[in-house]
Amino acid sequence: MSACRTVRYSTLSEVVQDAEHLLSNHHTVGKWSFGQICQHLAKTMNASIDGFGFMAPWWSRWLIAPLVKNSILTKPMKPGFKLPKAAAALLPDNSTTADDGLRQLKAAVERRSHETPTAPHPFLGKLASEEVIQAQLRHCELHMSFIVPGENCQSPV
Repeated sequence: MSACRTVRYSTLSEVVQDAEHLLSNHHTVGKWSFGQICQHLAKTMNASIDGFGFMAPWWSRWLIAPLVKNSILTKPMKPGFKLPKAAAALLPDNSTTADDGLRQLKAAVERRSHETPTAPHPFLGKLASEEVIQAQLRHCELHMSFIVPGENCQSPV
């Protein structure tokens, strides 16, 4: 299995451009397909506007989040975080195609350019608009790093 790639985005448009570039010639490393990665990113972007539907336990929001907020917004996210059961709506569908996932990602980025995210982050709470963008960019970097250019195949789950 190939290694993840290193990506760094400055704008959400760069995320879409990267995904468009990779669409026809890629493979994934990890559990999710290209379409599932794009759909998950779209769902989380939309949740920043519509609401996430769950919150982390109060003690982690009050005690841990303030200590790690700057790192989350500025440093690469580490893989391996498991979403709580309450966050099941953010998980991608198993049948999401690459084209449909990319379409959803484009729509979410377009929506994000016209609507202000006001929903509190489930762990970090209320964020300023620029902080929301930084959190989304770091999140996109994590997941898009699992899409590697080259051989048009999907790695086994």
